[in-house]
Amino acid sequence: MTEKTPTIAEIAAVAGVSVPTVSKVLNGRKGVSDQTRAQVEKLLAEHGYQRRRRAGSSGLLDFVISSLDTQWSSALLRGAQREAARLGVDLVVTTTQGDPIGSRDWVDHLVGRGSDGVVLIVSRLLPTAMADLARANVPVVQVDPVGAGDEAMATVAATDWAGARDAADHLIGLGHRRIAMITGPIDQSCHQDRLDGYRTAMRRAGLPFDESLVRYGDSLASGGLRHGLDLLRLSEPPTAIISGSDEQAYGVYQAARKLGVQIPTDLSVVGFDDVELCQWVSPQLTTVHQPLADMARVATRMVVDLAREGTRPSRRVELATTVIVRESTAAPRS
Repeated sequence: MTEKTPTIAEIAAVAGVSVPTVSKVLNGRKGVSDQTRAQVEKLLAEHGYQRRRRAGSSGLLDFVISSLDTQWSSALLRGAQREAARLGVDLVVTTTQGDPIGSRDWVDHLVGRGSDGVVLIVSRLLPTAMADLARANVPVVQVDPVGAGDEAMATVAATDWAGARDAADHLIGLGHRRIAMITGPIDQSCHQDRLDGYRTAMRRAGLPFDESLVRYGDSLASGGLRHGLDLLRLSEPPTAIISGSDEQAYGVYQAARKLGVQIPTDLSVVGFDDVELCQWVSPQLTTVHQPLADMARVATRMVVDLAREGTRPSRRVELATTVIVRESTAAPRS
């Protein structure tokens, strides 16, 4: 192999595999055995392979997120950082604190520093932003879009509807009949889907959908405390509560503790996300795992592929959710 930066073909020759196989490893795609993938990755590292950038590429990728003060956002950032490092690009992180982003000045600044693209995570874009970014040829991929998202924008999400349905099915299977739900911000499509999945599971089980058992939360612990107290003080309180986020579920724990309600003896609780908090609380929280790091990783790769190769990503990618059963759910009192 030459002393200069090796080519994919040279790496493939040394590894005894095809060029497409090396390309699959570089792009994190399926169709390669674990042994071959490890061998190729080792050769790439040993020989200092660096992906070629397109002419004029800065190697910078903007990562825009509402905040970084939750475990949910930290998991997403970790996934994006790892993929960016693997692809040889650097992240420029911007937090919006929930405010709309995409002013002409922001777009001009982004274009001025030569950003190769934007990963946008649950942040509101101003109406003119997409047109301005498109004119500047800046690709955008959105994770968990607010509302229905922009039809022209590629998105990465989890199977939110199925996750909430499975959470409700888990509780119904334990024998619960009065199941409440505290959503996250209902203007976000992921929380609309979760509410609909919960409603569908109740209907399929022949259980009435009781609007009085639904609360529209904010995904924060403070919202879980407030709505949890409200639900548990009903004349006929629920025997189980599904929360739109793990942090909000922790607020439900606080409400239960304040009222002397035992989890899971008196109340079963299910969260959504599967952040580290789930294993820190007592009892450990049953939750719907959504692959946050993988969602950010896939979005990062989609933006980089589009910037470097002009490859148009899939319009929408959904990654599977799974119910992780821990200690916070049990059969209701007889």
